[in-house]
Amino acid sequence: MKITHINPDALYKSPVFTQAVLTEGGRTLYIGGQNGILQDGTMAGDTLTIQTEQIYKNIIEILKSAGATQENVVKQTIYVVKGQNIQEGFAAAQSVWGNTPTAISFMFVESLGVPGALIEVEAVAVLED
Repeated sequence: MKITHINPDALYKSPVFTQAVLTEGGRTLYIGGQNGILQDGTMAGDTLTIQTEQIYKNIIEILKSAGATQENVVKQTIYVVKGQNIQEGFAAAQSVWGNTPTAISFMFVESLGVPGALIEVEAVAVLED
């Protein structure tokens, strides 16, 4: 399995995301939308920071259970409820996730399916065969 981050010189380079990711070989892991839910089924807190930190802890646990790490994640889709400070969310994500850029799609939404959720993150990872 090979993962190549593509950031053409003609495009903006960010420490948070990569413009594209090329994968060759391997198996694909699709991680469904994660909210800041604790193991007991309750919401981790009522702020974007706390929920975001919990989401990334959850994603890391899912990756571990599949024999992977953040380095295997090639794409994230992030949904944030309108009115939230996305910079606060990015800072919280990096505090748990570290400096592991992926391709990212981001959008503000009116609401999410889980009551009290301020953010939801989906991820795609590529693992060894």
